Amino acid sequence: MIGALMLDIAGTELTQEDIELLQAPQVGGMILFARNIESPQQVRALTDHMRQVRPDILIAVDQEGGRVQRLRQGFTLLPAMGRLGERYLDQPEQAVTLAEQCGWLMATEVLAVGIDFSFAPVLDLNDISDVIGDRGFAKNMQDIVPLTAAFMRGMKKAGMATTGKHFPGHGSVKADSHVAAAIDSRSYQEIYDKDMQSFIQLMPQLDALMPAHVIYDQVDPNPAGFSPFWLQQILRQELKFDGVLFSDDLSMQAACVAGGADARIQAALNAGCDMGLVCNDRAAACIALDGIGTLALPNQQRLERMRGKIPNIEVGTTLVLDENWNNVRKVIEEFKNSF
Repeated sequence: MIGALMLDIAGTELTQEDIELLQAPQVGGMILFARNIESPQQVRALTDHMRQVRPDILIAVDQEGGRVQRLRQGFTLLPAMGRLGERYLDQPEQAVTLAEQCGWLMATEVLAVGIDFSFAPVLDLNDISDVIGDRGFAKNMQDIVPLTAAFMRGMKKAGMATTGKHFPGHGSVKADSHVAAAIDSRSYQEIYDKDMQSFIQLMPQLDALMPAHVIYDQVDPNPAGFSPFWLQQILRQELKFDGVLFSDDLSMQAACVAGGADARIQAALNAGCDMGLVCNDRAAACIALDGIGTLALPNQQRLERMRGKIPNIEVGTTLVLDENWNNVRKVIEEFKNSF
């Protein structure tokens, strides 16, 4: 059974404390960060060990491209997705092809080292946000939709589920919710017309969503990830979304409005999230785990859809896969070198 808490570890292999935490029923996922990565071989050994301890664990990573990619040494470095939006302006067909190849290449490499999925793609506008910027594919919805649809086609061809972030949109909010409270004072209609459209139009391809740690104060007093209005009334009821809802990291500064780690994960789960992330703070993770120990386990059918098609292969210190992988990798390298 898959629990409702996703946490992390400090190093490149499991400690005894990590093993004991992995065995807790309410732990359902592990997320890897750059500090956990030495080489493809080491990552595969780590994920294999996690599954020996907890066979049903879901393992995730942030591997978007550009400045947000945790798997670097021995892996392909992807361009920032905003570069695809720039290419789309004058060569739209080529940009869409490149987006699909980027999605496939990212997913193929992530799956090869035993990780089920990357929290990708970003569906936010490449607008005024300090933290989003060129993580967003483009500056308007008309360009975002074909590019992210292609990226997700590539992910699914490789055998990976998709996670759109950060609903209902973080690109129009300047503050970085990792380090500050982020408030968006636009009306619901403005958010719906501008930021939400990429999520709505791409919903049939989305297996999961991650809500923003943003307070849309003209709509609801809670950050979206703690808001029954956004998660239940809008997503589940009006938009009929039946995928997984992951909280963004509950250790981020913008999440602290809900109180301590136990209050935060309770708020996220009660609002409608299926799984809450508590990262980079082991003490907080343990408090959160204690705080949900008596809650019912989340929707298993939804969470099972996030399980990746992980190949039964051995990988070396540098990732070397098949000829198709090599050809796509060369195309993406050439694109990166063109700007």
